[in-house]
Amino acid sequence: MKMRLVTFGKIDIEGQHYECDVVIEKGKVRKRKKRLSKVYRSRFGHTPLSIEENIPWHGRQLFVGTGAYGNLPVMPEVYEEAHRKGVEVIAMPTVEVCELLEKFKPADINAILHVTC
Repeated sequence: MKMRLVTFGKIDIEGQHYECDVVIEKGKVRKRKKRLSKVYRSRFGHTPLSIEENIPWHGRQLFVGTGAYGNLPVMPEVYEEAHRKGVEVIAMPTVEVCELLEKFKPADINAILHVTC
């Protein structure tokens, strides 16, 4: 699947431009709805990835692009739930996740990509 962080706040996925955080679930792209995680913002300095969000738990791996500078916090509860489900969470800056995911078939990709911070 072709994707790249174009600039701070913009990502291209399969020729489509997005200016928001996205979730890729089995290769299908949708906007990340982080409203439920905003209650934790003051605790982390950014809206973190929390267990309250609609996380794509399919497959054995969940890729989390932590932003241009790697600053997206991932709450410990996300890692705990992943462990319970037998899913490995791979969290790294979004640029690195994009490079890594180009080797995967779209149907095998479950990811949350943060495009700022």
